[in-house]
Amino acid sequence: MAGRGDPETETAGGPARHLPVMLREVVAHLAPKDDATYVDGTFGAGGYSRAILEAARCRVIGIDRDPTAIAGAGGLVLAWPERLVVVEDEFAHLDQVAAMQGAPQVDGVVLDIGVSSMQLDQGERGFSFRREGPLDMRMARSGLSAADLVNALPEAELANLIYRFGEERQSRNIARAIVKARADAPVTTTLRLAEIVAGVVWAKPHEPHPATRTFQALRIAVNDELGQLARALGAAERVLKPGGRLVVVTFHSLEDRIVKNFLNARAKPAAGSRHLPAVKQEPPSFRLVARGAVEPSEAEIAANPRARSAKLRAAERLDVPARDIADLAALLPPLPDPDARR
Repeated sequence: MAGRGDPETETAGGPARHLPVMLREVVAHLAPKDDATYVDGTFGAGGYSRAILEAARCRVIGIDRDPTAIAGAGGLVLAWPERLVVVEDEFAHLDQVAAMQGAPQVDGVVLDIGVSSMQLDQGERGFSFRREGPLDMRMARSGLSAADLVNALPEAELANLIYRFGEERQSRNIARAIVKARADAPVTTTLRLAEIVAGVVWAKPHEPHPATRTFQALRIAVNDELGQLARALGAAERVLKPGGRLVVVTFHSLEDRIVKNFLNARAKPAAGSRHLPAVKQEPPSFRLVARGAVEPSEAEIAANPRARSAKLRAAERLDVPARDIADLAALLPPLPDPDARR
């Protein structure tokens, strides 16, 4: 398997061995220390957790909502039985999970956002437009599936979803084609949906597959990925000790925008209302460790094409109280309505 990321890229001869994206940069910015506790909020195949455990005599709490990832964690847990625990839960709950594991405050949090190559490479999970499988996309194996959305949403809502979460300019044409196809028979498989999208979206050679943005949009909606990310950032702010590090790797602009907005806002004093000038400004709660986004090296992209869209942002927690969680909803970017383009 070849790391996390969107869009998908095939490797010669089949799936490559797992290559955690920007592993060296993640460890460098997290700066693991002996006798410290870290949260790997997106455990996956355990690549980051392993590297952290090898970098220092520390403890790692791994979290993943995918039961397949939990089932595959046994080998690493056996290798570090006193230093690694892996919990099935959402990373939006990382502060609660850490507290339940006896760590109400931790020294670092790392998040690797998006779909993993394990999920992409398993056709039966329904994440990949290159592999036949049920149109599922549920990371936690519960709730509405992508097929439920594709076959039940009205055309306008489906177009809006694809435009908002996939930033797909052909969203109206795609939704129209899906509704026409499902009138004959429900759209229940990945390759059937990819075929429908490819019939209305034309891609030049060497460009991403025509269905890339549509599959991204459905996956984000099914798993509430942007909402999960916003809540996880708030949870990290609450659980990190002063001096603790937050490191986040994202793979597309919607995710990166949320992380950028959060860290930039937290690295500055919170502005009081202009209508209430007497309200005291809250001091910054984070210091930016990485100025701007860190991107993968050309060598890593050559070795692992799925890393090419990755961006890393990092910050250090300051010794002030966490801010009110009420402002987390503002992190979700004000994405345009497709009707505004008409």
